[in-house]
Amino acid sequence: MTLLQTQTPLPDAAALRRPAVVRLAWFGVGLAVLAALCVASVAFGARDVALEDVLAGLAGGTDDVSQAAVVARLPRTVLALLVGASLAMAGTAMQAVTRNPLADPGILGISGGAALAVVIGIAFFGMSTPYAFIAVAVAGAAGAAVFVYGVGSLGRGGATPLKLALAGAASTAAFMSLVSAILLPRVDIAESFRFWQIGGVGGATWDRITVVAPVLAIGALVCLLCARGMNSLALGDDVAAGLGEHVFRTRLVAFAGAVILAGAATAIAGPIAFVGLIVPHMCRLLVGTDHRWLLPFSAVVGAALLVMADIIGRVIARPSEIEVGIITALVGAPFFIWIVRRQKVREL
Repeated sequence: MTLLQTQTPLPDAAALRRPAVVRLAWFGVGLAVLAALCVASVAFGARDVALEDVLAGLAGGTDDVSQAAVVARLPRTVLALLVGASLAMAGTAMQAVTRNPLADPGILGISGGAALAVVIGIAFFGMSTPYAFIAVAVAGAAGAAVFVYGVGSLGRGGATPLKLALAGAASTAAFMSLVSAILLPRVDIAESFRFWQIGGVGGATWDRITVVAPVLAIGALVCLLCARGMNSLALGDDVAAGLGEHVFRTRLVAFAGAVILAGAATAIAGPIAFVGLIVPHMCRLLVGTDHRWLLPFSAVVGAALLVMADIIGRVIARPSEIEVGIITALVGAPFFIWIVRRQKVREL
């Protein structure tokens, strides 16, 4: 088989390139929108807060109820930023190394594997420390990734995008069923993890953020260091190898970074689906396919998406709230169907 036969054509690549000034402009717009959403996140909820109280609360003031509400909402806003950015970067890296437009921590079963590992650790081993949650979640995410890839590789054609998506969807359903089966008989832990199982940032505290932030930073750094290698992989394995790229090592390291991000984010906020699917496709249309730009821009847009989902969940159901995992699922499911129909599950 010739090199031209093995290389997947990328007819849209040239059209998706953007000048540096356009990329910088979109990056600036993304940061501005994110900053506005952060202000809205601390201002809106069960009790709306005036702008002067928001500013006073951000400065540390707690003179009245409104300012205290701002201070209380800061941790969940920061956690939404971290989790959204992490899931978006993880999805971008997974789509790059698998060349699969449907790759996402939720769809490929990675978030489900992390959730199952955490619940097993709590229910059967009495796990209680945040560090143990993160370590077990990352291990569960890695195990789920290996399992789904192995199942998706069976049969003719190897690990095609469609087979990986089907294997991931089936595995996710199995993992979450096992999570429910473990939690239901254990009333003592079922109630506390009911909302975590859906996926949300309502239980954010500064202590939890301090624990998970370094792990997420390591995963993000690993992915960013592999950005140039991801660009080579987009040309096909043979071309990448011809350019001097160690294909297997690049795939392994980049996927490890994505697993760390997805596992740690799931440990701290529960399994939140579709962020890693939606954001990379949106960002490619705006800044192109160069992962040196795409990864950081995806982090900004992913953070903005999850903060916005948290705001919507708090506003439309107040004085109660809808968890962000439900909001992202309502947005992501139609987007998933659109990708399948439009791209016919071809490789990136």
